[in-house]
Amino acid sequence: MTESVIWVTEIPLSIVPLLALALSFDFLNGFHDSSNIVATMIASRALSGRQALAIVAIAEFIGPFLFGVAVATTLGNEVLNLKVITLSATLAALGAAVAWNIFTWWLGIPSSSSHALVGGLIGAAVVESGLEVVKLAGLGKVLLALVISPPLGFFVGYRVMKLVLYLARDAHPNINYFFKRIQIVTAITLALSHGTNDAQKTMGVITMGLVAAGFLPSFQVPLWVIGISATAIALGTWFGGWRLIRTLGGKFYKIRPIHGFTTQITSATVILGAALLGGPVSTTQVVSSAIMGIGSAERVSKVRWGVAGQIVTAWLTTIPAAAVMAAGIALVLKQAGF
Repeated sequence: MTESVIWVTEIPLSIVPLLALALSFDFLNGFHDSSNIVATMIASRALSGRQALAIVAIAEFIGPFLFGVAVATTLGNEVLNLKVITLSATLAALGAAVAWNIFTWWLGIPSSSSHALVGGLIGAAVVESGLEVVKLAGLGKVLLALVISPPLGFFVGYRVMKLVLYLARDAHPNINYFFKRIQIVTAITLALSHGTNDAQKTMGVITMGLVAAGFLPSFQVPLWVIGISATAIALGTWFGGWRLIRTLGGKFYKIRPIHGFTTQITSATVILGAALLGGPVSTTQVVSSAIMGIGSAERVSKVRWGVAGQIVTAWLTTIPAAAVMAAGIALVLKQAGF
């Protein structure tokens, strides 16, 4: 702990832009993704918006301290060659990811912060150092996690909903009260998994930048990096992305307590499992897919597939859009001699 505090006080000014952009991304990630965790709970009237966001923000802060740094290591050390990556490329990637998050938040589209960051890292690094900077095995691991997690969320959500409907087939209508109250527990579990997976992405990029700047001799996530990343994502969650909460909480179909409960169980299982395996997944994708799978388990026509199509389009465009934006920023920084 003492060593970590000393490192914080010794941060050179050249690192300040990296920390500012990374923590802005982390804050926006929490702001953006709070909708994924609380939307169904609010829509089903389990808790008020502020109550839900407060509970979830606390769990988001705790999560990164509990489950290791496997995702941070994957994203920060296994995708790009740290021997040639530059600080300016890291800044360009973060700048593009932040810009994309703000843009999609403004439009109310629950796009993927993870996709934006991965696209930004690839676009900026390739422009600055060429294709050889990319570690294909690590990139494949990241893309595999991002590609598999949405259909997995849909499938698990579908099966969980079928199981819950079967178990509750003869239950009294008062079971809805149970589903409302139990969402407090499942939401905390989902928030712990989200804080674990998503805050680690920021930790990985900060540590990558610290290595690129020569501030760290090798990739090892400092305790103070875990602390500031956990704080930023928790604060972002507390302030909440209300535009996105409305999209996920009501535009697919009318959310009832049983949907909130099953969505949170499904999403927490997929996200935490991926985090423990070191796979960075998109919380937005997993939760959205789970909502669609759960709705389909009752009736396929129940889901408003037009809204789902708009979100899928955002998923498909995020990585290339962020890559192009990051490449442009990297070129500007290069011309400026940064």
